[in-house]
Amino acid sequence: MSDTPTLPAVSREWHLLSRPVGWPDAEDFALVEAELPQPGEGQVLVRNTHVSVDPYMRGRMSAAKSYAAPYELNRPMQGGAVGEVVVSRAEGIEAGDHVLHFLGWREYAVVDAAQVVKVDADAAPLSTYLGVLGMTGLTAYAGLLRTAAFKEGDSVFVSGAAGAVGSQVGQIAKLKGASRVIGSAGSDEKVKLLVEEYGFDAAFNYKNGPVSRQLREAAPDGVDVYFDNVGGEHLEAAVGSLNRGGRVAVCGMISVYNDTEPSPGPRNLARLIQTRGRIEGFLVGDHYDLQPQFVQEVGPWVRSGELKYRETVVEGIENNLEAFFGVLRGDNIGKMIVKL
Repeated sequence: MSDTPTLPAVSREWHLLSRPVGWPDAEDFALVEAELPQPGEGQVLVRNTHVSVDPYMRGRMSAAKSYAAPYELNRPMQGGAVGEVVVSRAEGIEAGDHVLHFLGWREYAVVDAAQVVKVDADAAPLSTYLGVLGMTGLTAYAGLLRTAAFKEGDSVFVSGAAGAVGSQVGQIAKLKGASRVIGSAGSDEKVKLLVEEYGFDAAFNYKNGPVSRQLREAAPDGVDVYFDNVGGEHLEAAVGSLNRGGRVAVCGMISVYNDTEPSPGPRNLARLIQTRGRIEGFLVGDHYDLQPQFVQEVGPWVRSGELKYRETVVEGIENNLEAFFGVLRGDNIGKMIVKL
């Protein structure tokens, strides 16, 4: 147990006011002042220091049935967050501990002790537990190694490759013996980053021409694994370049998240018969059993600098929404973090 320190009377938190149709609008949201919550027995009060904004959050703003419950209207939104415990009413957690939890989009959160994970601020920067060593990293690891069944010698194509997940997928593939890693991104600056910093063998700007043509030029011998963060034209192009026994792991389809009409599917799925190819979607929540193995293998790569990462950091909870819009626009390089 801990004594209550001097705390503010209110906490700011972002609420969803109405469900966006198409591209979200600022009027769909509000930054609200709420009375500072107090923890009950078995709970902790956390002052969030870093919060995450991610593409999947767009889906939770819709009422459509999905893998995660929709955000409630006129209630604080949720997402990954790291913070410092300021009041604890739970055994095994003390004030001053740093924890990872999923009540972001707010300055302070009351969280059940069973729903927090202690993190070590001395072992790695706190922000990394939202990205390269957190859910983002595990998404890359599980999707590549389990869903796509990557094996040494595979040729790998990653879309959204300069993003937090994509950049890690490409580097893990290289570290584990890929024969060739190709990435696509939305700017020449990001393409340069992929090749010069992240070690991709080739990369292209999908805005510079048809994805299918650019992929064939970058991977003339085809691809064995496609890690899909984008969908749409990228998925069709990947199916067109898939080698026999190729695998597609569908992590996200950011290109269609704001569409108001159904998007046409790939027109060449019949190629999967010829190639004996496989397309499989996955959710990181189904693979938390890999977390210890992931940390054991990837942690040393991060500490040694073999696996590089970037973060785009936006300051202040008042800019949380603009940071989210930035993710949807593709403004970020690496993980988008809001520092409170």
